[in-house]
Amino acid sequence: MNLRLEHARALTRREFLTRSGKLGLGAMALDGLLSNGFAASQTVNPLAPKAPPLPAKIKSVIYLSMSGAPPQHDLFDWKPELVKHHMQDCPADFLKGQTFAFIKGTPKLLGTQAKFAQYGKNGAWVSEHLPHFQKIVDDVVIVRSMNTTQFNHAPAELFLHTGNMFAGSASIGAWATYGLGSENQDLPGFVVLLSGGTDPTGGKATWGSGFLPSVYQGVQCRAAGEPILYANNPDGMSRETRRQSLDALKTLNEAEEKQFGDPETVTRIAQYELAYRMQMAVPGVMDISKETPETIEMYGAKPGEASFANNCLLARRLVEQGVRYVHLFDWGWDMHGTGKDNDLLGGLPRKCANVDQASAALVQDLKQRGLLDSTLVVWGGEFGRTPMNEARGGSTFLGRDHHPHAFTLWMAGGGLKKGEVFGETDELGYFVTQDKVTVRDLQATIMHLFGFDPYKFSYRYQGLNNRLIGPTNEGQIVKGILA
Repeated sequence: MNLRLEHARALTRREFLTRSGKLGLGAMALDGLLSNGFAASQTVNPLAPKAPPLPAKIKSVIYLSMSGAPPQHDLFDWKPELVKHHMQDCPADFLKGQTFAFIKGTPKLLGTQAKFAQYGKNGAWVSEHLPHFQKIVDDVVIVRSMNTTQFNHAPAELFLHTGNMFAGSASIGAWATYGLGSENQDLPGFVVLLSGGTDPTGGKATWGSGFLPSVYQGVQCRAAGEPILYANNPDGMSRETRRQSLDALKTLNEAEEKQFGDPETVTRIAQYELAYRMQMAVPGVMDISKETPETIEMYGAKPGEASFANNCLLARRLVEQGVRYVHLFDWGWDMHGTGKDNDLLGGLPRKCANVDQASAALVQDLKQRGLLDSTLVVWGGEFGRTPMNEARGGSTFLGRDHHPHAFTLWMAGGGLKKGEVFGETDELGYFVTQDKVTVRDLQATIMHLFGFDPYKFSYRYQGLNNRLIGPTNEGQIVKGILA
């Protein structure tokens, strides 16, 4: 055995830096550790609940992501002029200098084939595809003036949920648990639930922790089968044996943390302990069969199955138990019109039927339980759809291409106005004409509702004070939707 070689392999990067001189690389490493909020021998629970620095309107968020981008013209943004000019050439002014994912040449305008009517005290226009949403318009604010810089799915989802179009930044849920911890130490602070048959296009990076310690990343749970994979004891190991093993590992990890001060060691300790506690807590909270038959029917849920409806009911149960951030991704909203599964006449009504009842039930259920005042619910996609027909490859199905300039989402809960429609688009629903809300604005507003100053809330990494809203102050709190 080459002892010098084995010794070199045993040295961690952090130990190398600490041995590199008090005024040189070692000092840089120490500054990095301290700026990250971790110092040597610190072994506090990183998920311990914390009070927000400013008065907060909400304690938790349930974000309903319609992965693929719903077509706003067919759901929320009624445009009679667009219907009037259905299948006419799109005006050149709307095409000049624009980039599309798939549209070529001069496309035809596409008026919605759905029927619209006005609902609620302020007469919000809502499509026939959302009959349950029509009943809760007085509890929500519809934002019709959303805008993003991205027009492809993965970058747009990453930008929306992490503030960066590239993988590697911290998601909103990770920021929330980093800043506030978790009110329930037996459950993850940040839970992710999937439906639609696959992950969102942005992948698991959309709920990652990025440069934050990994203890803050989202924990993916399942509505059917084992709720969290690999959390249960393997065959032949009892809970008592598991406890003894974890105690031994904790002693070793604490010794390592004391020597090197690596924040990921603290994360490892916390995650092992949380996994042990989750073995008892998670099965109970994830069992929706414990709900009343009336509640299950209200959501359209079916215990034991994997569905968006089940996930919505689970989301309510999770925030009720103190989970900080619950993110639901429902894949399959990419209505290009290239076939019968993604056309506006067949595919869209089917997708709406899968989510409309449960989305509305979630708001109603939170409200009747007194939880809506402390919970923010957000529903929407990563960008919008064009007011033109895509007709890719000569397809005769109706569909819309990706569109970053204008889209719609709705929000409900603590700190928000109710029964409002915010923002406007032009007569074709192409550009925002009033009260534009950017992705940065949405992120700043969510942080504000949590009780953070979005311009000061940061995490030092690689010499920079990284923020969810990015390095500039372009993101503004959307005061027009605040109560």
